[in-house]
Amino acid sequence: MKPIARRKARRIALQAIYQWQMTNDSIADIELQYVTDNDPAVVDFDYFRDLLSGVASRLSELDAKLADFVSRPFAEVDQIDKAILRLGAYELMHRNDVPYRVVINEGIELAKSFASDDSHKFINGVLDKLGNSLNRPG
Repeated sequence: MKPIARRKARRIALQAIYQWQMTNDSIADIELQYVTDNDPAVVDFDYFRDLLSGVASRLSELDAKLADFVSRPFAEVDQIDKAILRLGAYELMHRNDVPYRVVINEGIELAKSFASDDSHKFINGVLDKLGNSLNRPG
């Protein structure tokens, strides 16, 4: 159940991060909304909270690191792609318990579900370069 619960946590964390980026509502309000609207039997809410608060609290660090691997100004990256990259960067940089390949694969799958047609290739390239720069084992 844990991988499925974590996958669902990532999915709603992505939606929450995107909402936060677009509305600038408080993280606490957004977190409450997603916790209330989702089933704790199928979502790892501890992981969801860690992802959401981790991205929000380390935003400058994540964006600075990601900007090194994006060929255009990071501010010009599409909002959903930016949310996926921030989520993946947080996991690569601060969740050493999650294998590098899992982070990359989850980012690709989120892009295929939520982003434009070729975004998964962009996400894959950026997160792979970031992971390699951090010397994360594959």
